[in-house]
Amino acid sequence: MTFYVVLALLNGALIGTSRAVNGQLATRIGPFRASVWNHVVGFVLLTGVLFGLYGWAGSGSVPVAAYLGGAFGALFVAVNSYVFPRLGALNASLLVISGQVLSAVTIDCVEERSLPSALRLAGVGLVLAGLALPRIAAARKKPSAGKG
Repeated sequence: MTFYVVLALLNGALIGTSRAVNGQLATRIGPFRASVWNHVVGFVLLTGVLFGLYGWAGSGSVPVAAYLGGAFGALFVAVNSYVFPRLGALNASLLVISGQVLSAVTIDCVEERSLPSALRLAGVGLVLAGLALPRIAAARKKPSAGKG
């Protein structure tokens, strides 16, 4: 279990780094061209890794709907490349993570056909509070208009 937790944390760090790199690339060549480069390089790299590990193993057993993940991933990178330079690293990451948490709870509730548990709702509340805290702190630092 510890291995998977460390792997997930490493993945999060790599996603953050990837967002920063793609954001910089997007400011130079545009978000959609940056997304294309991201996916072309990723495709070539993963194809090499998969061929190296498994050889050619056909794709007949993969349901057609599974390919939507690739389309969603491409859209995610393109949108993220567009908003990242405009919102900054912290705000963009917090909003993306908040969207992921909220959609994950919703998907779990639909699959389980039940309302979310108090623990899940508390987790969502903590994520949303984390999203609001930087804004509250920034508002406190600004001097009030009309005072002084």
